[in-house]
Amino acid sequence: MTTSTSHPAAQQEFAGKTALVTGAASGIGLETARRLAEAGAAVVLADYDEQGASDAARALTDAGGRAAAVRVDVTDPESVRHAVNFAVETFGALHLAVNNAGIAGASAPTGEHEIADWQRVIDTNLNGVFYSLRHELPRILAAGGGAIVNMSSILGTNGFAGSPAYAAAKHAVVGLTKTAAVEYAARGVRVNAVAPGFIDTPLLKGDAAQREQLVALHPQGRLGTAEEVAELTLFLLSDRASFINGSYHLVDGGYAAR
Repeated sequence: MTTSTSHPAAQQEFAGKTALVTGAASGIGLETARRLAEAGAAVVLADYDEQGASDAARALTDAGGRAAAVRVDVTDPESVRHAVNFAVETFGALHLAVNNAGIAGASAPTGEHEIADWQRVIDTNLNGVFYSLRHELPRILAAGGGAIVNMSSILGTNGFAGSPAYAAAKHAVVGLTKTAAVEYAARGVRVNAVAPGFIDTPLLKGDAAQREQLVALHPQGRLGTAEEVAELTLFLLSDRASFINGSYHLVDGGYAAR
């Protein structure tokens, strides 16, 4: 199996574990799935982009990992239930989950925001995390415990003009994370949230001038990378983070410290 030489402490630390990653066809989700596979996990890549997820899973398998793909629409509870069941049926159990699927939505001030766009963003970025937890937690309990990371955002801490739905959803993901952590801590399941700043992924669109404006918001003077977010995510999933639970971790280049 191909393993990363840059993270020797993490080599094969997830051997014998099954992980489900939503939004895994690209960006942060794809990088997280890749690193989990390198570290020995059997990984299910779940995405609305079924072809993208299948291609990514095939690449991980060709590299010597264990991976499978499934289409998921996180706004549909039954689709999420199917994806979770697929993970268990394919690899025998579920121990780890990364609830990463999300959309940016249209940009408009709160008083001008289209109702349909509000509903679409909330349905994906908040309800999708709830549906995922709802179906993952019983399966992880059945496997004897494990860990979950919910992908929030720096906008789970800060407001951002033109993004009322996105900011509201990401703030709510933090509250949902803390609630689930309290509920399941004594039962062997840890639940944490990661809050990326603006990350250089396909989700981040715009012209060069807009990009430079975003770069300027980060004291480190650049956008983050999917690799940097995945590094934190894997740590939180691992036994190295065994006493970290119900917390919200920024990976934002100093954005929130301004």
